[in-house]
Amino acid sequence: MNARIELEDTFGDIIRKASSGLRLSSQSLAQHTGIERGRLDLFIADKAQPTETEAHAIAKALRLDPAKLADSGLNRWYPRDFAAPGFLKHQINRPHPSNGYFIMLRGKGVGAFVDPAGDPAPIVETFKQAHVDLQYILLTHKHDDHADALAPVRAAFPKARPVMHELDAAARGAAARGAIGIRDGDRLPFGDGEIAMLHTPGHTDGSSCFIYKGMIFTGDEMFAGSVGRVFGERFGYDDQLATIRSKILSLPEEMVVLPGHGPASTVAQERAHNPFF
Repeated sequence: MNARIELEDTFGDIIRKASSGLRLSSQSLAQHTGIERGRLDLFIADKAQPTETEAHAIAKALRLDPAKLADSGLNRWYPRDFAAPGFLKHQINRPHPSNGYFIMLRGKGVGAFVDPAGDPAPIVETFKQAHVDLQYILLTHKHDDHADALAPVRAAFPKARPVMHELDAAARGAAARGAIGIRDGDRLPFGDGEIAMLHTPGHTDGSSCFIYKGMIFTGDEMFAGSVGRVFGERFGYDDQLATIRSKILSLPEEMVVLPGHGPASTVAQERAHNPFF
């Protein structure tokens, strides 16, 4: 996790997500900001860099933080490096890139994996070579780029239990059969501690986060400097932002944020730099 991973969202991505969440068209955004439509289109396509004044005008129209959005538009922020503890290992799931996380307690002989996707072989081989039994398969949400390796990983480790919110579990079909459901504040016993679970709807209705030893795995609910696109049917954009404020950004500031895409961050850095808050 020492290699530099680009931020998941660009200035243009943030504009698109906020505009979509507020159901504001590009033409309406131009009218609200006084910025010519063609120039806005260049920002959205990441083909032009805004001035400070332009970034502030866009932020005001999209209910974003002006200074934080300007930092994004002018490429002035990237999260500090994260020194991973010895029990944590990271991989980029391939072929559709997403973050997969190994939690391996070698002294206890148990482990967990967050968001199995793509080729299952690296996941299976890593646990077998470490002589660690996979106890939990933690799924932050239902999308293929985070969950399509669930079935083969379960086949390799029949005793491993998937953990997934019921609102998303149905989308994974038989692969999620017998999954442990997620309820706010529930805890899973794990090694010499426990894994706390949070239901954080927004990206999907069943989007959830997992907390373990000062780290929160946020999936696509929140990225470093941004949030995930909303795909939920029961919960929308306002629900997503409210959930992140109340359940993630309310955590201790030193809590490490490990998202489903992009680099690691912390609660303190997200409070200070995420333009959605």
